[in-house]
Amino acid sequence: MTVPPTGRLQGRVAIVTGAGSGIGRATAVALARAGAHVLGVGRRAEALRRTAGEHPGIVPLPADITADGTPNAVVEAAIGRWGRLDVLVNNAGATEVMPLADTDARRVAALLALNVTAPSLLAHAALPHLRAGRGTIINLSSTYGHRPLPGAAHYAATKAAVEQLTRSWALELAADGVRVNALAPGPTESEALAAAGLPDAVVERIKRDEIARIPLGRRGTPEEVAAWIVHLADPAAAWVTGQVLAVDGGLNLA
Repeated sequence: MTVPPTGRLQGRVAIVTGAGSGIGRATAVALARAGAHVLGVGRRAEALRRTAGEHPGIVPLPADITADGTPNAVVEAAIGRWGRLDVLVNNAGATEVMPLADTDARRVAALLALNVTAPSLLAHAALPHLRAGRGTIINLSSTYGHRPLPGAAHYAATKAAVEQLTRSWALELAADGVRVNALAPGPTESEALAAAGLPDAVVERIKRDEIARIPLGRRGTPEEVAAWIVHLADPAAAWVTGQVLAVDGGLNLA
């Protein structure tokens, strides 16, 4: 599923983190096709260049959003280039397999820094500009933001935090006309499992197990998730805030 060019976000400006692959890349492309100027942010410069090659409306910005000062620098880059900011997509994140018996303070801190602290600081930096244009924040959660995940409880906990941030910010910012929503994708074809350091055989076993539990019988695609991010960014969704939308093939029901 792809999002055809519509122009419904014409002239708007979006920041997408984790834009080098998977849902982030698909989202950057979908927003650009809808008419937005997109600042694609990520750690891997070459991957971002490939994303930018998908559409002339995407500008790559290699950056580590967990580094001191980077959230402010990212927002300033968008404002400096286009003079406004309408959409912040907090997509960047990591999966961490960490059973309780193997819990390590450094790994927990790194997971929180990327999945919770960095999105919070980006939203903080973006807020004056989102208020000025009655913009929107779209956070990426997961099926496991509201379901248990044995062996990866700290990852699930970070996504539960994202969902509570979404609801709380939505209430906090409603009077300013700033909408805050989240997408909770189910298992989606991406590099996340491999990036977590799992062997290929384990990745394939996890995928088979996931497919067996998904009522629609397959994993999702990044483009299917990106389509809903575009819907939430659309001004036509102006009466939708504080929602966590499951895009998971029915897994939330199983």
